[in-house]
Amino acid sequence: MTSAAPSTPAEYWDKYRPHRGEEPQPRPPADRFDWTGLPGTGPGHEILGNPRTALDLGPAEGENAAFLARAGVEVVAVDFSPVQIERARTFWNDTPNLEFVHAEACAFLDQDARPWDVIYSTWGAAWFTDPDELFPRIAARLAPRGIFAFSHREPIAGQYGAQKMGGKWLEGRETELTVFRWQHTPEQWTDLLKRHSFTDVQADVIPSPDSSLGTLLVTAKAAA
Repeated sequence: MTSAAPSTPAEYWDKYRPHRGEEPQPRPPADRFDWTGLPGTGPGHEILGNPRTALDLGPAEGENAAFLARAGVEVVAVDFSPVQIERARTFWNDTPNLEFVHAEACAFLDQDARPWDVIYSTWGAAWFTDPDELFPRIAARLAPRGIFAFSHREPIAGQYGAQKMGGKWLEGRETELTVFRWQHTPEQWTDLLKRHSFTDVQADVIPSPDSSLGTLLVTAKAAA
């Protein structure tokens, strides 16, 4: 039976990378922090420094959050999708220092006043949330000189700013549901982050080992 098409953005993410078939899938190994989705490609957790606390915005299966938690970092991972959160909790229920929270990223940052050493997003909420809404909230929650880092797919030339997503659940349904992702060049991300008071901005494209698009990785620091 074909699943019903999603009618809200949260329902769209409920259906993103679901379990296949009736048997539960094995959890990811979480043996490396991955920014690119391509094993062994690009840097790892070292670009985050040595944080005591970290906030993951859009963890999906939760393997990056679990990697940090296993290394002794106190991690909270926030996802818009209740299905994704429940799956991640099932995968990592034996992992200390790790909490999964069902919430929209901006709403969580508005409601939870804890300071964070690191806030990061790997192909997650930083890609799918208006940066003019998200970035000032992140800046307000980072500890002084805390690190904000995020990655997303290298944008196709000319496809910058808010872009409508396509795919199985969205094509031909523009009047029912629209899901956006925000993507920019390294220079555009740098300007956006500086406008929101971030410093030490570094934005680079990590090439893919094949001919496909690479990964854009951005890091910045909060003001002192």
